[in-house]
Amino acid sequence: MYFLSGWPKRLLCPLESLEQPLRIQTDPQRAFFAVLSPSQLSIWYCRPSVLIVSYKELAKAASQFGPYKEAEWRPDSTMIAVSTANGYILFFEIPSVRDKYLYEPMYPKGSPHLKGTLHYKEEQCAPSLNLEVKKVLDLQASITSLQSTLEDLLVATADGFLHLVHWDGMTNGRKAINLCTVPFSVDLQSSRAGSFLGFEDVYIRDMEYCATLDGFAVVFNDGRVGFITPMSSRFTAEQLHGVWAQDVIDGTCVAVNNKYRLMAFGCANGSVQVYTIDTTTGAMQFSHKLELTPKQYPDIWNKTGPVKLIRWSPDSCVVMVTWECGGLSLWSVFGAQLICTLGGDFAYQSDGAKKDPLKISSMTWGSEGYHLWVIDGISPSNMKPERDASNEARQFGILQFHFIKSALTVNPCMSNQEQVLLQGEDRLYLNCGDATQAQSPRNTSAHSEHKSTRERGPFSDGCLDSQGLSTLLGHRHWHVVQIHSTYLESNWPIRFSAIDKLGQNVAVVGKFGFAHYSLLTKKWKLFGNITQEQNMMVTGGLAWWNDFIVLACYNLNDHQEELRIYLRTSNLDNAFAHITKVQADTLLLSVFRDIVILFRADCSICLYSIERSLNPTASIQVLQEVSMSRYIPHPFLVVSVTLTSVRTETGITLKMPQQACEAESIMLNLAGQLIMLQRDRSGPQIREKDNNPNQRKHLPFCAPVVLAQSVENVWTTCRINKQKRHLLEALWLSCGGAGMKVWLPLFPRDHRKPHSFLSRRIMLPFHINIYPLAVLFEDALVLGAVNDTVLYDCLYTQTSAREHLEVLFPFSIVERTSQIYLHHILRQLLVRNLGEQALLLAHSCATLPYFPHVLELMLHEVLEEEATSREPIPDPLLPTVAKFITEFPLFLQTVVHCARKTEYALWNYLFAAVGNPKDLFEECLMAQDLDTAASYLIILQNMEVPAVSRQHATLLFNTALEQGKWDLCRHMIRFLKAIGSGETETPPATPTTQEPSSSSGFEFFRHRSISLSQSAENLHSKFNLTKTLSMPSGPSGKRWSKDSDCAENMYIDMMLWRHARRLLEEIKLKDLGCFAAQLGFELIGWLCKERARAARVDDFVFALKKLHKDFLWPFPVIPASSINSPFKNGKYKTAVGEHLLKSQSADTFVNMDMDTGVSNTPRSRSWLGTISSSQREIDTVSSHGPHMQDAFLSPLLSKGDECSIGSATDLTETSSMVDGDWTMVDENFSSLSLTQSELEHLSLELASKGPHKSQVQLRYLLHIFMEAGCLDWCIIIGLILRESSVINQVFSIMQSSDIDGEICQNIKTGLYAVDKWASTDCPGYKPFLNIIKPQIQKLSEIAEEQVQPEAFQPVNPSKVTEQVNPRAEESRTSSSHGTNPQSDAGNSGASRHEEDKSKTEDEDSFQEGSYDCVVS
Repeated sequence: MYFLSGWPKRLLCPLESLEQPLRIQTDPQRAFFAVLSPSQLSIWYCRPSVLIVSYKELAKAASQFGPYKEAEWRPDSTMIAVSTANGYILFFEIPSVRDKYLYEPMYPKGSPHLKGTLHYKEEQCAPSLNLEVKKVLDLQASITSLQSTLEDLLVATADGFLHLVHWDGMTNGRKAINLCTVPFSVDLQSSRAGSFLGFEDVYIRDMEYCATLDGFAVVFNDGRVGFITPMSSRFTAEQLHGVWAQDVIDGTCVAVNNKYRLMAFGCANGSVQVYTIDTTTGAMQFSHKLELTPKQYPDIWNKTGPVKLIRWSPDSCVVMVTWECGGLSLWSVFGAQLICTLGGDFAYQSDGAKKDPLKISSMTWGSEGYHLWVIDGISPSNMKPERDASNEARQFGILQFHFIKSALTVNPCMSNQEQVLLQGEDRLYLNCGDATQAQSPRNTSAHSEHKSTRERGPFSDGCLDSQGLSTLLGHRHWHVVQIHSTYLESNWPIRFSAIDKLGQNVAVVGKFGFAHYSLLTKKWKLFGNITQEQNMMVTGGLAWWNDFIVLACYNLNDHQEELRIYLRTSNLDNAFAHITKVQADTLLLSVFRDIVILFRADCSICLYSIERSLNPTASIQVLQEVSMSRYIPHPFLVVSVTLTSVRTETGITLKMPQQACEAESIMLNLAGQLIMLQRDRSGPQIREKDNNPNQRKHLPFCAPVVLAQSVENVWTTCRINKQKRHLLEALWLSCGGAGMKVWLPLFPRDHRKPHSFLSRRIMLPFHINIYPLAVLFEDALVLGAVNDTVLYDCLYTQTSAREHLEVLFPFSIVERTSQIYLHHILRQLLVRNLGEQALLLAHSCATLPYFPHVLELMLHEVLEEEATSREPIPDPLLPTVAKFITEFPLFLQTVVHCARKTEYALWNYLFAAVGNPKDLFEECLMAQDLDTAASYLIILQNMEVPAVSRQHATLLFNTALEQGKWDLCRHMIRFLKAIGSGETETPPATPTTQEPSSSSGFEFFRHRSISLSQSAENLHSKFNLTKTLSMPSGPSGKRWSKDSDCAENMYIDMMLWRHARRLLEEIKLKDLGCFAAQLGFELIGWLCKERARAARVDDFVFALKKLHKDFLWPFPVIPASSINSPFKNGKYKTAVGEHLLKSQSADTFVNMDMDTGVSNTPRSRSWLGTISSSQREIDTVSSHGPHMQDAFLSPLLSKGDECSIGSATDLTETSSMVDGDWTMVDENFSSLSLTQSELEHLSLELASKGPHKSQVQLRYLLHIFMEAGCLDWCIIIGLILRESSVINQVFSIMQSSDIDGEICQNIKTGLYAVDKWASTDCPGYKPFLNIIKPQIQKLSEIAEEQVQPEAFQPVNPSKVTEQVNPRAEESRTSSSHGTNPQSDAGNSGASRHEEDKSKTEDEDSFQEGSYDCVVS
């Protein structure tokens, strides 16, 4: 509503001898303010704030009159009455010196500012005034209060009299009324005699006249408060009558609000009691109370002292309150607190030290409420004598606070209800941002208006959010529009502002004329003819209709009220305006669809239809007039008037949907009472389809009905959305301190006939934490603004700077804010047993992004209230809310998130209502929602014994392993270990409150040291190496720790082994690789033990096919061009040997490989695996071969942005976040120079390979199986890679080592099966099989020679136990994982080390980027 802005300013006074001010009072027009000192009266101009004239009382007269006390302006600003301590009243006349000005603006040469315009001097120059004492009146008693009425001055004196003095006091004497003779009663219906005050010493301490109630609100010296009203026009004791407020006995001051007919009485206890007059009985009726709550201000709420001053703003929308002990507080008209300086940065310095609150002795509002002038009561004590004398005179105890206010305060019928628009004295604040990025053409017909105005909002970056929320909620900054200085200079202050439906144009109204601004073009449009601007004065506000500005104004030339329409796109000139004459003054204006509604000073409402005509502007026709004079006592009391499509009978909506968007009712806010006039449909309904709608006879309106009290603002929309009818056909009310209310329609489900006993609408109250300024109907959001503060006192450290305003006050800023309200409405419906309506409403909003949060908030609030209630609750709501939430798929997440954010003590109460957490955990598992299940595990860990936690954790761990959720697996390992080590015997605090989806509530472990090479020779050194590294508690690190033999680790190992065995048996090598890399599983050691069991391949053909599928590896084809291959030299034969046909000197190829032995392998692998980027581009031209599978072609990019087929078409379930780039790159590899024909062959060669990523993964697995001695798997991977060197290496191991004959036989059988399958199904494999055929024959000879199986016993004695007990793995630690059959291979140590080095690069690629890989 109103918001503080920036720092206050302190006024500088040009006079040396000025006394410290006591009182400050603006004149009724708020162009001047009077400052009263003990013997001095000064008149200041408001803008700029300059001193015009000062009157100093002579010493002799000053001693006779006594010091000045109070000042009061005459309503026409021509006189000031000043009361003095000795009972005198001085009447000062203020004659202005004709055409003489003290200050004039100076413009640089050539500037466009014209001085010759009408009213130029009055607007921009401070006039020269004089002060003359016209008359002195001696009342011979101390004067306690002065109050100005239209013709008279009311003076209350301490002897109990009320004096009525005419302003021109000399002609017509004065009347004095003794208060003891005025009858007082509880209401005006009591006996006429009433009870008199009855005390000799009763007098009025403070009073204020209320024009709309025609009486005086008074505070007596004994603390009682009342209201005195004249019973007739004659103001005599016999004609006065008073009513008491029975509950107030400690009143200190009073202020009245004419617009809302409220009387605010300040009390000695620091609260403000607000009363109104009951129109039927005449009694004083309590409305609401303004008081600080101990919840918000625990230190100060009861230490403020009595209320000192109360001041309503000029537009009567807010009230400023200050206390004896200091501090300012600002409240909306019905008690919503907006600002208080007794807390936060106002009360404390940045170092935490408490500041003295600002003590105020007098305050008054400036023009339009943009300024508050305050006399700082403590400034004299601040002045230090050692300061410079010339500077001293300029220090002056008047502060000016600056405010920004909502456009709703002055233009409540703003045509756009969904955007927040704030207006300052020279700028506008919009929450719609920058419109230039969203310029898509929109159909602005009435039918398209239901499209959200936010769908094309600014800052939407081209992509439109489905909810359109990014525009209005995307950031916290305002879009600030500076009002054009040329317009502002001659038309300050800004009185009205409005924004159009799309949030792209704003219009402002100053003293005269108006101007508008486009957010798209960033340009203002002003009147070209300044005389036209100065001749119109907007009286009833303005609104946008499509591209037109509709406003009600007074034509100063013709002295005529007019309704005008200007087209935005044409020049701003009356020639382009449509002007209609209006009978009476227009007070309010609003637009609904194509209807303009005016409220006029004769209390009548007039409806006009508006339509676009052929010429550039629009035309207007009168539709209907409704007289309201019977119901409205005073036209000034009407706060807002608006047309709506709201009605009480929903049956009509079902029968005649075409009328759903018609103007059905008028909503009138009469001094806070919301009155509804609905169209009377009780008469015969005539269906006139063919007639012009404007000539159709309009239905009359029924008698008014009061819908609500204490209403500040009303929001409604004319859009239609069948999905969200509840929200769009509702009426939203802001009720100040009482929060908000919504008048919600109730619909029968599935168009059934509604129950006769069911109301068609229901009024639901709810509280929100922000002051509402706009309602987003479909999005179930309230938008608002809130004051925030920033301290800058740390910048001023010198003692001399302590009195800077920047130190005394924080810098005030206004921030955008928003709040969800849906959970309040759902809860209110459930309380009233309207669960079916709540479900309809909730389902219509289920697509909102924050709907899960809504359910969570509702559950949380009900739980907090009921579980912490001291009294037993007869009808608890929690079971109903729990049952309601089960209707939504988010039930399980909602419950667990709510529990995690609630203290442990309330969990039992929660789960008694929603169900056993064990059952909920199992539901999560069945629904495959593992992250939520993990959260339930933490609940179970706190509520159940460790055995139950372990049981459920095991279930979850196994499921996570199956689904490849490695993050979760890592956390489960940690969790299970924590349970085993006895850390959680007592229920601990909830481990982590924040819950990112990736880690599902557990801590995130990183940087694990993983060692994968497991050969027996370096096992000992590896132990030393890993111990020297930092050992985080990742699974692999813990496996080496001292308690590795403990049962808990064994338990986890068994599960891991079981999972690995299942993956191997199902031939899921890719998953096995991921599993080992992600969880730090010692694959090599485990494979050594499983060599004859799970790691044995039974069906070579099936395994080969499965690997092709898993790794997206194409089956080989026979390219025609390979017959004439240019690759003759041995350098390239290792690379492309797979595709050579047997006729092409295959024997030499084999012999060469056999000669070099295994040491040749690293070279061939690194050559293939690390083709540099220049070479990899060749792959893009490899579409020559006729038999290739194009689907497997992919550009091999550099390591950083590897984008293989594997990532695009990964068919496996294990593609997790870490299943990334397993690349192996040799940086030192130099590019090869190849001829054209060689390139063609190489491109074919590459095309028959799978993705680079798969190649690296296969080589990694090959390395693992080779070290573990699983030779049958090595053969299969060698076949897929089609590298004879791999096959040769395996064969050489089999020849030179003591290998189990069964293994040899199995390999031989498998290879024969593959050969047979290749002959029939996959001829592409035949060339490669032909190359290795001699090796297979050798192998069969070896197999036949082997006679004694004992010869093949392993060297390591630990292997013996394994043979005896095949399942010994369950009771074995990882120390037995080391034996490697390759250790007996006759390889040189150097080549062995080189191979290890190149392989560790592959191993690293299984890890995330942040893991350490230990090289042994």
